[in-house]
Amino acid sequence: MAPGPLTALRRTARQVDAQTPDTRDRALDGLRALALLAVPLGHWMLGGFTLSPDGALHNASPLSSLGFFAPLSWLLQMLGVFFLVGGHSSVRSLERARARGTGAADWLRARSVRLLRPVLGVAAVWALLIPLLHRLGVPEGTVRTGSVLVVQPLWYIAVYLGLTALTPLCVAAARRFGGWSAGVLLGSVAVVDVLRYGPWAHAVPSWVALLNILPGWLFAYQLGVLWARGGLGRRTAKVLLLGGGALFAVLLLVFHYPASMVGVPGAERTNSHPPSLLVLALAAVQCGAAVLLKERIGRALRRPLLWLPVVLVNLSAMTIFCWHQSAMLAVAVPAGAALGAVPGLTTSPDSLVWVAGRLALLPLFALALVAIGRSTRRFDGPWTFLSRTWKALAGAAAAAFAVYALGMV
Repeated sequence: MAPGPLTALRRTARQVDAQTPDTRDRALDGLRALALLAVPLGHWMLGGFTLSPDGALHNASPLSSLGFFAPLSWLLQMLGVFFLVGGHSSVRSLERARARGTGAADWLRARSVRLLRPVLGVAAVWALLIPLLHRLGVPEGTVRTGSVLVVQPLWYIAVYLGLTALTPLCVAAARRFGGWSAGVLLGSVAVVDVLRYGPWAHAVPSWVALLNILPGWLFAYQLGVLWARGGLGRRTAKVLLLGGGALFAVLLLVFHYPASMVGVPGAERTNSHPPSLLVLALAAVQCGAAVLLKERIGRALRRPLLWLPVVLVNLSAMTIFCWHQSAMLAVAVPAGAALGAVPGLTTSPDSLVWVAGRLALLPLFALALVAIGRSTRRFDGPWTFLSRTWKALAGAAAAAFAVYALGMV
């Protein structure tokens, strides 16, 4: 008699658990998986569509009408944890590479290739999809919307690659300046915010805000570097948690920063493009909590049934990241064409009915992502299934899609 699904699941979980080296830091993998899953969940809950009379889908956001969604963005914008774990992992990876005799340049090249392969894959596929969608009668507005949604999350890859390239400098700064190497980043963002939001803001050039891009995203990454080097203990983590929370409250209640951590259509100010001091305050809270909870998370993940999904998410990290918007579109485009207005999918995201509908649709989005991932995971590893000519054509197609999509954005 064949074992039941639950018995098979437990057996698989035990096998995966037994194959995991004792030296594996399960807590870091758990934190990475949590931050990664927040990306699709955030985009699926904080993004919606409207249906125009010609049947085209257009981007819309519940944040424009539903104010209670802003605190939800505090939970779903977990880039602080992602960059924290990224900084920690990069330091460890660089140390292992140097122990093998690999230089920093070769190490960076290998990590860059591993990150860029899936991005090239999704871009190449969409370059082929665009003419196909037009031929199938999909409205031009829907194609533009899809292109924007697919390319929007990919900015993170560029930022992450930039931070990864700075890892040797971050290590040197951590060695020489300790916690001040992160503190000065926080201070520089505060100075720029004072310039662009103070009473003299009208006289400050708009490009000054761009000065926050590097220190804004580097802050949590540098905390991860400090953590890997033993410079971020529980006492410092408590300071980050409590101090970041206090700063977050002051910025919201006294200085009236926008409550949403992501952009709101039509809003004059945004916290994320480029990052404001509020983003760093939230990152401090998240990083402090992550460090304080690390041991507890590690103990919990000794349970095979909890460890198995963490392993699966980490193995599918780039697939999830690159294809989750395509999964939502794979549900919305045919549903909009066949059914028209579908609550939570193609209706305006401005009511509790929409919220209920969107929550009900989340499992369908996840299933679509799993189905897409079964075919697209091959882009994550070496492209041995393509000849050199086809690789060149895929690269050209990806470049063409990038030009088209950036024009749409």
